[in-house]
Amino acid sequence: MSEKETAMSEPRIIRTPGGEKLVLLTLDEYEDLRDSALAAEARQALAEGREELISSEELDVYLASPTPLAFWRKKRNLTQTALAREVGVSQNFLSDIENGKAMGDVMLYAKLARRLKLSIEDLVPEIEN
Repeated sequence: MSEKETAMSEPRIIRTPGGEKLVLLTLDEYEDLRDSALAAEARQALAEGREELISSEELDVYLASPTPLAFWRKKRNLTQTALAREVGVSQNFLSDIENGKAMGDVMLYAKLARRLKLSIEDLVPEIEN
């Protein structure tokens, strides 16, 4: 791509009948702006400690884990027994959740997420179609 093709074109500004200014962008330009904003948000979250990175070795372990919960519990150096006690379920039930044999309710995932310092979304396994 030439330099001209990769640079953002000059935005076109229009006015609505009510006088509000609008900017017209190509879809690619809009997506580039959105990606930049998401990247800046992610950098800020990392800087504030709201997000954490995992190494490539940890990623391999994460991908091999039966569920995200199993990975994060082990990463936080907690036993099933200790975590189960802290969130008010049996160790057997927590084991079933970690192995994908059972699902907890949203309140349980909220407790687990708080204890593991994660978001609920970090713990819920992806459902394949």
